[in-house]
Amino acid sequence: MAITPNTTTSGLSSLPSNIMTAAQYKAQQDAAALKSSSSGMGQAAFLTLFTTQLKNQDPLEPVKNEAFVAQLAQFSQLEATTSMKQSLENMVASMQGDRMLAGSSLIGRKVGVPNGPAVLLSGQPVNANIDLPAGADGIKLEVLNDKGQTVRTQIFGAQMPGSASLSWDGLDDVGNNLPDGNYRFVATVTSAGKTTQPTVNTLATVRSVSSAGTADNTWLLEVDGGKTVSMNDVKRIGY
Repeated sequence: MAITPNTTTSGLSSLPSNIMTAAQYKAQQDAAALKSSSSGMGQAAFLTLFTTQLKNQDPLEPVKNEAFVAQLAQFSQLEATTSMKQSLENMVASMQGDRMLAGSSLIGRKVGVPNGPAVLLSGQPVNANIDLPAGADGIKLEVLNDKGQTVRTQIFGAQMPGSASLSWDGLDDVGNNLPDGNYRFVATVTSAGKTTQPTVNTLATVRSVSSAGTADNTWLLEVDGGKTVSMNDVKRIGY
């Protein structure tokens, strides 16, 4: 008795290499759709593509064990990466909350603002500091009003290397009380025959904390005098 060949199997094996079956064409279209739907393949997309490939594989040339294991390893790696990404996002969100609490604790405190305004309120002294890595033979501190006019000049003696503290009592050169407002410090340092004007970190009171409008979520501190300073720039905190 003659045996009738399996037309389905025979058809698959006799097709030219450049012609796909309907199942293979569908698998290719599904893969293309998944690729074009997003710039990166997610976990669900990978699993869909993987199972589609298994269902539509050529029965005469099934996926080899090595390739199957390699694809399973890729899937496991993708799943681990997705889980890690979620964990990192949760950690970042938690850190944002911690930074908000840390920032709120600065409200009402004084922080060193680089070249910030020297805000005179009710005649209270205004303090500042400058960094002197090599020390100084002498320091001249000038207080300028909002018009840029020098209203007070103070001379400080030799300083050791480190941070030098400066203070202004709110008086002018003849001992009169100056009106409340925003002033500015300019320090001139003489050391080893050289003259420099280092950054003056003026202590100012923090009034609010915000991260709005910053692409890198840097916290901003609004201090007396209307100046805003990044928390990353704060080098000194006091009362």
